[in-house]
Formats: sequence, C-alpha cells, structure tokens
Amino acid sequence: MNTQLFIDGQFVPAKNGGTIDVLNPSNGELITKIAAAEAEDVNIAVAAAKRAFPAWAATPAAERGRLLLKLADLIEENLEELAQLESLDTGHPIRDSRRLDVPRTAACFRYFGGMADKIEGSVIPVEQGFLNYVVREPIGVVGQIVPWNFPLMFTSWKLGPALAAGNTVVMKPSELTPLSTLKIAELVKKAGFPDGVVNIVAGYGHTAGQRLAEHEDVGKIAFTGSTLTGQNIVRSSVGNLKRVQLELGGKGANIVFEDANIDAAVNGAAWAIFHNQGQACIAGSRLVLHEAIADEFLEKFIKLAESIRLGDPLDPNTEMGPLTSEAHRNKVLSYVEIAKEQGGHVLSGGKAPEDASLQNGYYVLPTVVEAKPMDRVAQEEVFGPFVTVLRFKTDDEALDIANCTEYGLGSGLWTQNLQRAHQFAKRINAGMCWINSYKRVNPGSPFGGVGKSGYGREMGFEAIHDYTEAKSIWVNVDANIPPHFQRG
Repeated sequence: MNTQLFIDGQFVPAKNGGTIDVLNPSNGELITKIAAAEAEDVNIAVAAAKRAFPAWAATPAAERGRLLLKLADLIEENLEELAQLESLDTGHPIRDSRRLDVPRTAACFRYFGGMADKIEGSVIPVEQGFLNYVVREPIGVVGQIVPWNFPLMFTSWKLGPALAAGNTVVMKPSELTPLSTLKIAELVKKAGFPDGVVNIVAGYGHTAGQRLAEHEDVGKIAFTGSTLTGQNIVRSSVGNLKRVQLELGGKGANIVFEDANIDAAVNGAAWAIFHNQGQACIAGSRLVLHEAIADEFLEKFIKLAESIRLGDPLDPNTEMGPLTSEAHRNKVLSYVEIAKEQGGHVLSGGKAPEDASLQNGYYVLPTVVEAKPMDRVAQEEVFGPFVTVLRFKTDDEALDIANCTEYGLGSGLWTQNLQRAHQFAKRINAGMCWINSYKRVNPGSPFGGVGKSGYGREMGFEAIHDYTEAKSIWVNVDANIPPHFQRG
C-alpha cells in the first residue's frame, strides 16, 4: 500500500522528505515508514481542498451519495486487507477488526451515502406576503483529526457526513496508527472522487495538526482525542473563529443495580472495559456496584477477566491485544501505583503478562482495582484495560457517583426495572446511556458527549447539521406589500 501523503488526488512525499516510523505494538518492530506532513504540506492540502470545494458543493447530492456508496462497496471488497492493517497497526484482535471495525466502516459510508440527497430544508410560517425558507449549505474546507484507537472507524465517522453534505476535507490520521486511513485514500481514488475533495496528511500533532487547526482557510475542525489536546485545538482555532467539533475523553460509569441479571451484566461490563484493551473514550471504566450484589458480581467478573486470552492480534483466538504504544502502556501501569498510594486495592492484574511470547509487546493484563469515588483512578481517564470498582447503597448515591467527574460521554445501567432505568438515563450527565447493554453504536445514532467530553455529534442526522450552515432566505411574494421606508 502507499504510505505517502494523499493530496489533490495524488500520493506525494512530504516536502521536506521527512518520515515517521510505524511500529507493530505486539512486538515493537518496524512495520513501515510513512511520509510526515509539516505545515507546508498542510497548506498545499488545504489549497487543493479549497479549489475543489465549489465544484464538489455544486455536485448533485445523489452523485455525492453514489460515490460514498461505491466507497462502501470497495471497503467490503477489501475487508481482509483492511482488517489485517488495522490489527497490525493498532493491536486490535483480528476477530474484532473483521466482524466490527471494517463492517462498521462500510456501514457508516453507506448510511451517509444514502443521506446525501435527503438533507432537507424547511419553510417557516411568517407574516402574510412573505415566503421564508431555510436551506442547509456546506461549510467549505473541513479539517479532521483522527485518533489512534479506532482509526479506520473514525475515518468513516468523519469523512461520511462531511462529504455527504458537500464539504471538502483535509484529514490528519494519528502518526501512531495511520495505515488503514491511508488505505482508505487509495479506495477514495479508486471510487472516483474528484481530485482535492479528500486529502490525507499523516503527521505529528504539534506540526501538521497544529497547522490544520489554525489554518485560516479551514472552516471547521473536527477532533477526536484527549481533552487536553482538544483544549489546545480550541485555542489554535480562534484566528478565523472556525467551527470546532470535539469528541474527547470519558470516564464512563457502568452501574449494576441489585436486581440486575448478574451474568449478563458481568459479560457486558467486561466488554465495556476490555474491548480494544480499554482504549475507548466510551469505555465503562468505572464499575459502580450495588453492595448487595458486589461480591457475587466481582467473583464472576474477575474470573472472566483472568480468562481473557492475550496474544498476537493476528491470531483469531486472541481476545485482547497490546496497547498502542510503549509510552501508553507505561502510563496505564503507572495508575496501579497511583491507586495504591490513595488506598486502593488491586483485585486482579495490575501488571504486564509474564508470558515470554508477549514480552516485546505493549501488553497489560486486565486490571481490576477497588477505590473511592474521588480517587484519581476514579476521576482520570486511564484509557486502558483498567476498571475502577465503586460500591453504592442507594440510587441517589449511585447517581452522585456517576455524575462526580468532569466527563460526560458514555454510561451504562443494568437493571430489570425499566422505569428506574429511564429515570436514571435522563439524570446521568452523559451524551449516551446504554441500558442492559454497553458500547452499541449505529450510523443513525448520534455519538458525543457533554462537559469535558466535548461537544458536537458524530453520526446520525446531527452530524449533517454539524457539517452544514443554516441559511434563512426571505422572499417578498406580494407586490402590494407597503414599502419599508415610509414618510408622513
């Protein structure tokens, strides 16, 4: 596959010839080198997108949709290659890349391909003699920054609505996991998108990402990543008052009530935190247990956690792979000591595996720690296979625990009392809440958070709104309307 920058329909090297090493997280070995975009490369990509915008915005919506549907077909045709790249680059178990990451990517492009010619306006009832209607228009050139944890899927979440709405795009994938996004660039070209409509420039955040955020010809920046970086993005974007969309950190409360189906909740809670090695902003990283069932739950949960098969991401039997980088592995493990310093108890895991075959990779055992609600491990996003157990006695106490962080992205409730569940869901400060489930996503359902988890929404019709501007048009349809300026 091509590892250069994709600008104006062509793969080109970085202007200064710089490259970035892409490492295999399962063994630390070099996979390949990719071109490293600098500010000059971003400028060239933005210029290409700006040139392409008028024609793309004027392209019939059905044609834009056709190209997105063609891209979805190509992704399905290349499922195995994309799955292999995603697992090699990120550490996702191949079983998840094949059955989740690639199909969800195709489904997202297909959803927005179907949405392209259904972006409707409205007619506003106003005073007699006037017609007032509202149309939605594309913003222009959009900058998009994709995170390292689900690069393939987030590429579709960002490109799909932006292109359907008629915007052109300059996208920066993470320098840690750029390969599947660069493969999408090849498929974009093969699908027949006009040159300059999609531009992909891999590079470091402090250079390429910074320039994209501050560029005066970029009308919107969409970022997924850490809250700290999101705050920097906002500061960099103020020069031209561009629109900013942020999907940031999370500290999801996964609450298990005394009447829950324990076996289902144990299975769901394990998926909520250990899927993708816990490297998910929506992870159920706070496991909030009613004291009446806590001990029974933990006995089953820890048994399941300790049975999870760690291994080579390309092995179909692997259930949990490595973390994405050595630095991130070390950060996750540092929270074990932080928990102990504040009086927390490590119930399981808390270290790297002892298996000799895994020693060169960035692995961490599934980790279960019991702590207090205001401890750092219950407040800060660890972003790994690390769950903090908290206990409660009353519903109000559970709600207080759920709402006591600065984040507000995902949350979960396990109960057979649906009246309680609906009431709780409304009171939890989170953009999403799953009841007797966790981490379900669908292209038609909006995804995003509140508080320090960001603002704006991916997916659903809300995403189309985030990539368009509303224009109100007034028409005088009555020649007898009195003039505005009257004397006497």
